[in-house]
Amino acid sequence: MAAGPELTNIRSPRVKAARRLAKRAFRERDRAFLAEGPQAVREAVALGGVVTEMFVTAEARARHAEIVEQAIRAGVPVLSVSGEVMAELAQTVTPQGLLAVCRFVHVPLTEAVGPGARLVAVMAHVRDPGNAGTVLRTADAAGADAVVFTDASVDPYNGKCVRAGAGSLFHLPVAIGVNVRDAVAHMRATGLRVLAADGAGTATLDDVDLGHPTAWIFGNEAWGLPDDVLALADEVVRVPIYGRAESLNLATAAAVCLYASAQAMRASPRAVASGG
Repeated sequence: MAAGPELTNIRSPRVKAARRLAKRAFRERDRAFLAEGPQAVREAVALGGVVTEMFVTAEARARHAEIVEQAIRAGVPVLSVSGEVMAELAQTVTPQGLLAVCRFVHVPLTEAVGPGARLVAVMAHVRDPGNAGTVLRTADAAGADAVVFTDASVDPYNGKCVRAGAGSLFHLPVAIGVNVRDAVAHMRATGLRVLAADGAGTATLDDVDLGHPTAWIFGNEAWGLPDDVLALADEVVRVPIYGRAESLNLATAAAVCLYASAQAMRASPRAVASGG
């Protein structure tokens, strides 16, 4: 399908409506957010029923023709825009020329984490959107069943979080705005053991049997998890430090924990067969 006239006015109502989604208040009001870059947009389009509008430069249309054509076949309005308009819309220094307006994709906690769930990441007090998106991406890669953002954590629809997630927001169930106590209670009700990842843990990953369905709680980048959250866990576990580093950052520690659980569960036929 041929491209329509190029949109060059940064004050266009459609541009302004999309640009305001950079602010959380407008995202919540419109129940919409921006996915920027070919990886995130590709996964949003592939999910179906999520993308409501796409903006693309001529250069990006040529480079990522398959994404644009898939969107057009799905009935998504695709607007050709100038580089100036894309720069106005994008939240990156060097835009890749492809941006989509998407509907919210989160689901209720009970839908995200149901019977049979075996690995869940819970983000409690995680404030940095880049870290949150990286943990989401890691959970996806480790085969987690869901990711839960508590009410004290960053908005997963923050542009930096969406970009750091590299499309994983569209791959697995995500619940948001959940009270951490409610999250833990629900995990236990569905048969998950709850482990808190924290440098203050008395046990290390080497000490814990990870071959059972597990929900990991990850905390704040600077100060970890507060005492009241640590008290909710079945066990507080730290990543062992074999070298001289003082600690690991949040995203790295989460990757170690999630992959340790994923590998242990895949090596445990009994856990796979019984779910516990």
